[in-house]
Amino acid sequence: MQFIDKSKIFVKAGDGGNGKSSFRREKFVPKGGPDGGDGGKGGDVVLVVDENINTLLNFRYNRKYTAENGGNGDVKKQFGRGAEDCIIKVPVGTVVKDSATGKILADLVEVGQRAVVAKGGRGGRGNAKFKSSSRRAPTFAELGEPGESKELLLELKLLADVGLAGYPSVGKSSLIAAVSDARPEIADYHFTTLIPVLGVVKLGWEKSFVMADIPGLIEGASEGVGLGHEFLRHVERTKLILHVVDAAAVEGRNPVEDYHKINSELKKYSEKIAGRTQILVANKIDIPSAEENLPALKKLAEDEGIKFFAVSAATHENLPELVNYVGNWLEEHAEEFKTVPESDDVKIFDLEKSDDEIIIERNDAAEFIVKNKNLEKIVAMTNFDNSEGLRRFQFIWKMKNIDAKLKERGIKEGMTVHIGKMEFEWHE
Repeated sequence: MQFIDKSKIFVKAGDGGNGKSSFRREKFVPKGGPDGGDGGKGGDVVLVVDENINTLLNFRYNRKYTAENGGNGDVKKQFGRGAEDCIIKVPVGTVVKDSATGKILADLVEVGQRAVVAKGGRGGRGNAKFKSSSRRAPTFAELGEPGESKELLLELKLLADVGLAGYPSVGKSSLIAAVSDARPEIADYHFTTLIPVLGVVKLGWEKSFVMADIPGLIEGASEGVGLGHEFLRHVERTKLILHVVDAAAVEGRNPVEDYHKINSELKKYSEKIAGRTQILVANKIDIPSAEENLPALKKLAEDEGIKFFAVSAATHENLPELVNYVGNWLEEHAEEFKTVPESDDVKIFDLEKSDDEIIIERNDAAEFIVKNKNLEKIVAMTNFDNSEGLRRFQFIWKMKNIDAKLKERGIKEGMTVHIGKMEFEWHE
């Protein structure tokens, strides 16, 4: 299966249904008053973690997701139908970012977790809701609130128990192929593994753990050299790192120096990753030249205070001992990595400015742009073809003291003002 770990999608929540403007008209009730119902809420766009999905492959072919709009209100105070949510299934370990800002919106790490990434618009109120002692027969109703829309970047961080770190061509692919059913491409050139490969390592009938053969790490990876950032993103969530070195020094590099260089890159990228428990695995001991490097590697492990294994992925020498040790270690430390979400619903970080903050900007055409979340909603939900609706908007405009703010910025008679998708010509 192809492994896709990054995708960009566009999501659009449903618009709220329009409110109804109507009056009760029955045979013996000539002036029954306003009875227009409210519109229904638009559907949300919701990401849900599904255990049956392992990659982001589906998002390569389907990049646009739209929820349904809410139903319109009707006579006799009948509410419009609320729309169904648009459910998007994602794998465990999906990080959701705002494509425009790069900000993390949600981090989905548990099966069943949900994240509302675009909220559906609320339904517009019918004219029955605007009846008061001073307004006995309102003729206006609100339009539905537009649903949110945004472009999202989905990134998948592997949730493997064990990650293999090390230079390219030290035998990581051969190692995972030897201990699991994974069949990565294996060859004697750098970056044969261009995508993470997952292998399930079985320990008897009921016990197993997941090992990830991740693209090779080289010097400068923390600055993005080679496959650096792609590698490091996946290492973040592994519980244990098998640091694989080439004991035979087939390519002429010093395996002890390799160990320090790789850890230096891990530390530059993240102190948290660098603090993960490591096991030093000296591979290729079936090659005679490995003998001269093993003493130095054993001493390195002693100095670092980490476990050491000398193995051969080619002949399987000492692999059972390594696998059993890793399995026991994971079992002993299971409680340390147990994560229980506070709730099934993931809170989306609010990236918007305060609803009450009114910002006035100028565009390249010297026109004025008024930015305020609540005011933009009111504009979108106002029917400007209705005189009463227009007067209500003018009242809100006055209450927010926007004219004074525009004058402070130097607005003149007849200049253009933008609010949301509406354009106005300003007059004193």
